[in-house]
Amino acid sequence: MPLRRFLSFRDFDWWLLCLVLILGVVSVLEIYSTTVHTRFASFESKQIFFIAAGIVCMFILAKIDYHRLIDLSPWMYGIFIVSLVAVRLVGHKALGARRWIALGPIQFQPSEWVKLVLILAMARYIANIGGRNLTWKEIFKAFGLVGLPMLLVLIQPDLGTTLTYAPVLIAGLFLGGINLRQAATLIVCGSVLAVGVWSSGKILKPYQKARLTSFINPQNDPKGAGYQVLQSEIAVGSGGIWGKGAEKGTQTQGYFLPIPYTDFIFAAFSEEHGFVGAVFVLLLYFLILMRLIQNAQTAADLPGSLIIMGIVAVLTFQIAVNVGMVIGFMPVTGIPLPLMSYGGSSVLFTFLALGVAMNVRMRRFVN
Repeated sequence: MPLRRFLSFRDFDWWLLCLVLILGVVSVLEIYSTTVHTRFASFESKQIFFIAAGIVCMFILAKIDYHRLIDLSPWMYGIFIVSLVAVRLVGHKALGARRWIALGPIQFQPSEWVKLVLILAMARYIANIGGRNLTWKEIFKAFGLVGLPMLLVLIQPDLGTTLTYAPVLIAGLFLGGINLRQAATLIVCGSVLAVGVWSSGKILKPYQKARLTSFINPQNDPKGAGYQVLQSEIAVGSGGIWGKGAEKGTQTQGYFLPIPYTDFIFAAFSEEHGFVGAVFVLLLYFLILMRLIQNAQTAADLPGSLIIMGIVAVLTFQIAVNVGMVIGFMPVTGIPLPLMSYGGSSVLFTFLALGVAMNVRMRRFVN
């Protein structure tokens, strides 16, 4: 057994790590390009720190048996529910929202970390059911498991992060054995609920409703709700085939494209590196997701497969929504692009999730 522990990193997915590091390098270079002439210069140094810290955390988490993490998930779930309540009561407020808890000089955003806890908790819940068809009672319990943190994050308000919890629920129900009739019933009920939420005017803020509709016809309010979408579409389109070159994007360097180093980093990258650069980044994401799915297929047990597929569901959702947002196919929701957008909480969540996925892979031959 000691020898096995010593050699366990031979089963580490080094190809996946290489793909992730390439994407990290692209992120750092693009953040530098978009901020070098602004007051946000040197953000690329912070991103390097976040990536380095994420890699260390990934290797540490890869060594902790994921079965222990699953066993601890109820406790972690409770702790983070308390932290979300604390954010609401005493959290740091910025731009009209309470999303962070100040820990000295560090701003801690619990809502990002809840995604990983939800993935572990949902894997534990579905695995305990045993792979049989879900009953309505079990489905409602799954909704409660994910719905409570969704509600707590929605009232911060943070609609973007709230939406990223939904893929965990959907993947869990799908892999847990929900049948077609149950799925159809939930879709109908969900549609009715969405219409009710929209028409009530009491849950979504006016700016959130404007964001969710502006992408349909941004020309109706080009200087207001439609501004971000229009500028992003112009940036992506002006990049052409090969792009304008690093630090030469007129939309980015002219301060027309909003926050190009976070939510709209893909638009900035497309303007500077064109269609070819955009396809390259999307290909990296495709290869990363395929490696994760392959690892899920070779997992030693059902909980391991459920964990990795939960991670795949969240990452796929974030990539699809962010890329769709910058090209005008999806509403602006503030969802970051994994491993590309600047931000410590987002980067660390992704590396921690990858660490758990590596954990499952490294134990695929352990009985």
